[in-house]
Amino acid sequence: MPRKPMKPCKHPGCPKLTEGYYCEEHEALHRGDRANAGRRGYNSKWRIARSRYLKAHPLCVRCKEENKLTKATVVDHIKPHRGDRVLFWNESNWQSLCKRCHDIKTMTEDRYKEYKY
Repeated sequence: MPRKPMKPCKHPGCPKLTEGYYCEEHEALHRGDRANAGRRGYNSKWRIARSRYLKAHPLCVRCKEENKLTKATVVDHIKPHRGDRVLFWNESNWQSLCKRCHDIKTMTEDRYKEYKY
């Protein structure tokens, strides 16, 4: 049976070919990288809850504040859950957003982890 072709290492600037994501040299550097969506909780149970929430709340909350009617396509966590399962499933922490508003919110508000002392 034929094997899959090798692909370039995903580490920036590395030309080595590998069967996985990273070559042996760079694999150790990327072990702590972010888990995939399924491991972070975005599985079939989430997709069902997301679909149900978007049917109940079909318009983007942020666009509605600007008197625009835009179809929501993303269920956003108002306060980032950062792995907290209780906060992840708390529907009072959800809001429906269009992709544009979600991307803006994520890059400005949710980008950096907040530390409280």
